[in-house]
Amino acid sequence: MKKQALAVLGIFVSAGIMAGCGSGTNTTAKTTSISGKVADGYLVNATVFLDKNRNYRLDAGEPSVVTDTNGAYALNIEPAEVGNYPIVAIATKGVTIDKDTNLPVTSTYVLSMHAVAVTSTTGGVSGTVSNFISPMSSQIRELMETGKYATMRDAMNALGKKLGLADGTGMMDDYIAANNTTMHTAARNMAGLMGSQMALVMNNDGATTAVDVNRYRGMMGTIFSNISSVRGAGPTTQTAITNLMGTMMTNLPNITPGQPFRNMSTAFRGGMMGGTNGGMMGGATTTTSTGTGTSAGGMM
Repeated sequence: MKKQALAVLGIFVSAGIMAGCGSGTNTTAKTTSISGKVADGYLVNATVFLDKNRNYRLDAGEPSVVTDTNGAYALNIEPAEVGNYPIVAIATKGVTIDKDTNLPVTSTYVLSMHAVAVTSTTGGVSGTVSNFISPMSSQIRELMETGKYATMRDAMNALGKKLGLADGTGMMDDYIAANNTTMHTAARNMAGLMGSQMALVMNNDGATTAVDVNRYRGMMGTIFSNISSVRGAGPTTQTAITNLMGTMMTNLPNITPGQPFRNMSTAFRGGMMGGTNGGMMGGATTTTSTGTGTSAGGMM
């Protein structure tokens, strides 16, 4: 299965970085291990890599690894790289196994962790929090990318508030190990929403990992703006999820592709401003610095 995951994604695996020969002596470059898990439920055969150019795509020369039967990974990188680049995890349709169901995921989706969240487990290099990659860490990364939060704790508190959790809650923690059903349920719903938009944010139905970052960030902003409505279980939540999927499928194509590093902070505006009806913005007309437009789910 691991070989299949690498083949599907066109990966150049770099488990360790070898230094070249110098002065007739062979040496091995010093590396440090980044260890953690990937989940909405623990994800087996997910591809994890250091995203040096921040394009959410595994490129040649970027260290990568595949998660084991417990959803765990150990990524070897240079000590100087710790805290400087985000880590991305890709759950691949038909290849990655979700241990919540013990079945392959039915849609490819992309998770990530902000660079400043990365913690090294060897070499004495450390970051700020654990290396648990999940829909929660992905949403926190995108909140940080908006430039609206001075610290990661501020971003975590903003997400926690949307989920009805107290300030200071460990939003980057392993919610499965902690038996935090509120976060686990919300994460599963978020992953389902992310996977439902794969055809709009990824090329070739997941066969490659070419991600349109504009649309990806627009999707994440929409989910954040509406997460209060899609965080739980039951018929009402499922209806809200279905409606939000439809909203994103209508609105994401309106985001111009090919501008991967455009600031997508406007996609998070609805969530920052609160809104009504559990965060669903539902087509309210708003005026921005670029004119008047219609927002659906927080997307402008």
